Amino acid sequence: MISTMYSEETSERSSFPSKRHLEDRTENREEHSKRLRPTSFRDQKVTIPQGWLDCPRFGQHIGLIIPSKVPLSESYNDCVPSGKRYNFKQWLTKIGLVIDLTNTTRYYHPNTELRQNRIEYVKIRCSGRDSVPDNVSVNTFVHEVTQFENHNLSEKYLLVHCTHGHNRTGFMIVHYLMRSRPMMSVTQALKIFSDARPPGIYKPDYIDALYRFYHEVKPGSVICPPTPEWKRSEEAKVDDDDNALSYREVQGNNQEENVQLSNDDVLGDEIPYDQEVSYQNSINHMLNISMQFPGSHPLSLGREALQLLRQRYYYATWKADGTRYMMLLTRDGCYLVNREYRFRRVQMRFPCEYEPSDYKVHHYTLLDGEMVVDTIKEGETQRHVRRYLVYDLVAINGQSVAERPFSERWNILERELIKPRNDEKKVRDHWYRYDKEPFGVRIKAFCLLSAVEKKVFNELIPLLSHESDGLIFQGWDNPYVFGPNKDLLKWKFVETLDFLFDMDKYGRQMLFLQERGRMKLMEGFAVEFRGDGWDNDLASYCGKIVECSWDKEKKVWVSLRIRVDKSKPNGIRTGRSVIKCIEDDLTKEVLLKEIKEIILLQMYVERIENDTKEAARRKHGNRKG
Repeated sequence: MISTMYSEETSERSSFPSKRHLEDRTENREEHSKRLRPTSFRDQKVTIPQGWLDCPRFGQHIGLIIPSKVPLSESYNDCVPSGKRYNFKQWLTKIGLVIDLTNTTRYYHPNTELRQNRIEYVKIRCSGRDSVPDNVSVNTFVHEVTQFENHNLSEKYLLVHCTHGHNRTGFMIVHYLMRSRPMMSVTQALKIFSDARPPGIYKPDYIDALYRFYHEVKPGSVICPPTPEWKRSEEAKVDDDDNALSYREVQGNNQEENVQLSNDDVLGDEIPYDQEVSYQNSINHMLNISMQFPGSHPLSLGREALQLLRQRYYYATWKADGTRYMMLLTRDGCYLVNREYRFRRVQMRFPCEYEPSDYKVHHYTLLDGEMVVDTIKEGETQRHVRRYLVYDLVAINGQSVAERPFSERWNILERELIKPRNDEKKVRDHWYRYDKEPFGVRIKAFCLLSAVEKKVFNELIPLLSHESDGLIFQGWDNPYVFGPNKDLLKWKFVETLDFLFDMDKYGRQMLFLQERGRMKLMEGFAVEFRGDGWDNDLASYCGKIVECSWDKEKKVWVSLRIRVDKSKPNGIRTGRSVIKCIEDDLTKEVLLKEIKEIILLQMYVERIENDTKEAARRKHGNRKG
């Protein structure tokens, strides 16, 4: 049986198949996301929203989404002429979800009007005056729509409304379109919404915020529609739901201007809890692992571990003093993944290799790298630029490459991730502004072991725009190892350990490392907080992770910094490795002496010669091309 309805903007008939009711999936959503706030229907004075009477009821569907003005409870009937009444009764058999973007709870009762009819209800409070919806609200909206689509077995529609169904509703729907159809431009998404719900978004700051957020150039041909007649007469008045709560305006782009950048900055936007869990499960399934943060952890290079450099073929690179992140690239966005296996969304673009018949972006590609803050000198002034240094590839477009040798992973990374971005940047008058992204992306260079002294120590490190605290030695033929990796080695100018600091009831210090998921007290360990900037009240550091170096003369650990990016200390295995390295006292001079002997081994002589020739051939080929 087919029931029909008319879109009031177009008077064209739209067909909505009669469908079964959905189970209510939102009962516990509130505890998963702070954006889904519980609501209650308050006994307030019944006042019709300004401009509501003459505002068209709803627009044409965009996929499964129906954009609508707010339906009013029957308690408003005395204030609304019978021909103007609009409530949920006409939708009961056609919709499975309502997303409410208003900033009040007085328009209808979701429990009796929706949930009792087995229609899901999600409240995302958005102020409608002088601000656009914040990024966390947008993330929540897109996730809720995506979840509904994935579980919509009855093929019902979802109804989205703010007060009038144009600006906030359109803003959210355009965000959804941009993330669900990644090759779409903001201009195209705006047109899709305006065609379905004329005149579309009519607030210029909303339109500008969308272009800013997605780092796009706003075409000169894009003109903000005039305020509709039904709204124009009421422009001087405030929407009824705008003064309940107000949110600070969140800028559309993630660029940090006139702000001192730090490695400790929290980057990106929070995402819903169940979305985060879903990504964790997807990564674990893709990599066939069952664990927390899957990043590979290097072990300290002591004298005993030097044997590994003799047994296998290694390359070297500098160790940046930055913040460790993996990065998950998907069609709907890019996500920074920290050591705690927490995800935050950043607006970035990673096109795949260009194919005219199938132009697309990366989807479920997992990178490993570190975030640094580069200081760029410009004459007598300097500016700070954030960059993500990619040093490994774990999966590409849903396929794990962890078992492949590092040399292959690095080449795939350069060819299929870095090169397409760089090629697109060279296109003149491109609509996308890479320079507006929250940070740059570079592939990290690895050098032959024979080049460590001249290239890395004498040239690379002195010229870096960020701090380096040592070297990383990467096996050229090694697979990617999840968690602690005895074949991935780090050498530091100053060895450090990250302890959990605490104090007992007598004020005595306690330093902990981690052993099998539990905190292990390191008997006899203590730390001195030296220099300026430390609080005299050491109790203020209880429960925090303190990075410490070892004072050989005084035989005591010395505080360097508080690790705000970590909530857990180093593992006991790492601790023993670091302490062994401190005892070994593998200095720069000793390390270089050992390397000079290692590169004389037959394996190194032959492979260094072959790799040098191959690098020269590629360089010549690039110049010729």
